[in-house]
Amino acid sequence: MRFRGHESFAIRKGWLYKGMSNIIKEPGIFQGSSSKGMDVLGIGANMVRALRYWLIAVGLTSEPKSGKRNQSPTKLGDIIYNNDRYMEEVGTLCLLHYNLAVNEDDATSWYIFFNQFNKQEFDYEDFYSAVKKYLNMQDDDKFANKDRQIADRSISDDFSCLINSYVQRAKLNPEKVHPENNIDCPLGEIGLVDVIDKKKGIYKKSTPNSENLPLLVLLALIIKSTEGKKEIRISELQNKEKSIGKVFNLDSITLINILYKIESLGYIKVIRTAGLDVIEIKTDMTFEECVEKYYDSLNK
Repeated sequence: MRFRGHESFAIRKGWLYKGMSNIIKEPGIFQGSSSKGMDVLGIGANMVRALRYWLIAVGLTSEPKSGKRNQSPTKLGDIIYNNDRYMEEVGTLCLLHYNLAVNEDDATSWYIFFNQFNKQEFDYEDFYSAVKKYLNMQDDDKFANKDRQIADRSISDDFSCLINSYVQRAKLNPEKVHPENNIDCPLGEIGLVDVIDKKKGIYKKSTPNSENLPLLVLLALIIKSTEGKKEIRISELQNKEKSIGKVFNLDSITLINILYKIESLGYIKVIRTAGLDVIEIKTDMTFEECVEKYYDSLNK
């Protein structure tokens, strides 16, 4: 598990492209002194460390745990970079968000928030309690060589970064937003978190507009989460950890509507008879093939 790997910096527009393009040119860009990365990337030392973290956390790159820790693009990272290198398409953002939300090892707070934290309206204290509950329920093996007590500051910084990742700054601090400052996190475009009361620090999980969620990307994520199974209960798609229902805050009506739309494309069959509420996956496409098909559809 990992907390505060982001150095308190949410992803900024253009960062992931900048990181990917430079890793392709020089896999060791993040090795050694951060001054090298600062010079090439044009950002500060803490931001260099944050960018290195985010590239891994959203599944664009990987690096060895030991030895020469050069970063290299993942298979998904290659597909995204080859088709949407500036990472502007909503389908790309959905893929990055999904990888972040299911990454228990590198983005533990995100994993807890989207998979285990069930409050629809919440404040920091609610989130803090959820993280503490998660930590108390972990096996001792996960804390080998580490203190079970995660610093309160790390939890607080994760909460602030999470909110800044999904809520546009114009809603949080409108007086501090200037047109020339392009520091909003692109994940906010999905519409997963909103503000109820800025002064009191009360927020809510939001169900995104299903019209904005690309069906082929959702299908790809269903295929990925089912791990080779050809049939899955609709209740699992909504309520199981790492499901599209959990990760995208989908209520039952929105989820069913999405599934029927995917069915109309011929990729799945929705079965809601004889006491069954399941879908059958009719396509043999892999996760990566489905993502490629999404980008092909954009080009057409």
